[in-house]
Amino acid sequence: MLGNSRVSFFSEDDIELMKDKVFTLLETRGFKMEHPQVLKLLDKAGAVVDLNTGIVRLPKSFIEEKLLLAPREFFIGARNKENRLKIPKADGTYHVRTGTGAQTIIDPETDEFRPVTLADVISLAGLADTLDHVDILSVPTPSDVPAQSADVHAVSAALQHIHKNVWIQPYSEKSVEYLTLLTQVASGGEQETKENSAASIISCALSPLELKFMDAEIILQAAAKGLTIFACSLPSAGATAPITMPGVAILSAAETLSILITAQVINPGAPVIPTPLIYALDMASGRTMQSSAEAAQGGALVNQFIKRAFNLPTNATGCGCDSPWHDGQSMIERTIHTMLIGVSGVDVLGNCANLQVATTISPVQLVIDDEMNGMVQKILSKPVVNEDTMAWDLLSQAEPGMQFLSCDHTFKHCREGFKPKAFTRMTGEAWSKQGKKDLLERGRERYFLLLEKQRETTMSEDQIREMASIVKKADADIIGR
Repeated sequence: MLGNSRVSFFSEDDIELMKDKVFTLLETRGFKMEHPQVLKLLDKAGAVVDLNTGIVRLPKSFIEEKLLLAPREFFIGARNKENRLKIPKADGTYHVRTGTGAQTIIDPETDEFRPVTLADVISLAGLADTLDHVDILSVPTPSDVPAQSADVHAVSAALQHIHKNVWIQPYSEKSVEYLTLLTQVASGGEQETKENSAASIISCALSPLELKFMDAEIILQAAAKGLTIFACSLPSAGATAPITMPGVAILSAAETLSILITAQVINPGAPVIPTPLIYALDMASGRTMQSSAEAAQGGALVNQFIKRAFNLPTNATGCGCDSPWHDGQSMIERTIHTMLIGVSGVDVLGNCANLQVATTISPVQLVIDDEMNGMVQKILSKPVVNEDTMAWDLLSQAEPGMQFLSCDHTFKHCREGFKPKAFTRMTGEAWSKQGKKDLLERGRERYFLLLEKQRETTMSEDQIREMASIVKKADADIIGR
């Protein structure tokens, strides 16, 4: 079993019952797809496809056959190979991803809300590159470039200023080709992309049970070119999904499996990570929430269901919040959410730096989230149990009143603890003398210190020119410029 789940929402009988419902749903109801070429590939592979309506039904035997092709262990690539991510993570915890698509940023200088710019994308990429507990950069949406091709501009900028993986969310079917071309340039070529892609990509189902042309095109291109695919389901309980979470789990599993299986038809062995991003409708206001008690529990239990039922790696929302500001509510929501998703056994935990249901991003919040995730990962990491860590030699000779501070064993292990950089461990007196700075103030100070450490791009001039040419062609094709 992949992952390291420490909390159980379902019995084994529950898992088997719900798993059977997923098979039945995909076999009898199926899903709708708007992509003739991919429909024909599914039809030829043995799925039951109505080419007129676009309805695809997957027999249980077909699902089981394709599931066997999906890798359970693989690497998510990065421009610097030292930053490749092993799935599952060796210490039993998770990798960390920032939030995607936000159009508003809280300016670190002024604390004001304003539209994201391309310069913010570059700065955020450089910041993520310096943080110890951020592994994947999801790109926000800049407002100072053409809206129709904003994803192409943003991904090009991000790839040039980070050495970690960039998570691509295409905005249109036309942009998919240019985004994968940018990835190939950043990775060093077509073959290099298949071996170590600098970017991963998300394909989203439209709940309930539909795949638009763009998302099918993403699967077609990404599976063939070697990008890790995040197979995303975005149900909103009570709106686009049943209000009860077991029903959401069945729907979300069916949607993510439909993407995963399609990818295996196109390229057997394609790396795919089911990505159930669970929301819940607030019945009092009609607003969709990401970190309400229902949404947080739903994300954990859906993630756990997919892992236990199908033995697949998963990505889930953790660090986001519903609060519009990095206040006490934000810190409580994101901490509870992160810990709950972490103990459910997730492989990639997303939405660092996000606020206001993923519509706003804060670089200062990213600095704080980096530290919070370091703490959670330390708590959840698997302890090594051997003669040394049991300190048996010491304990077998211990006497009442003995102190361990000066022992060689303590010196050997004293640097293994988590070392906070924004969180404080000062006394009240010392804290007062330093200005009574709260966590947000300390996070902001650390943000500006990290800005000074950001590196210039290490891409070659040829790569930069080629990427600029791709962006120019994308503008001409997508918006006619």
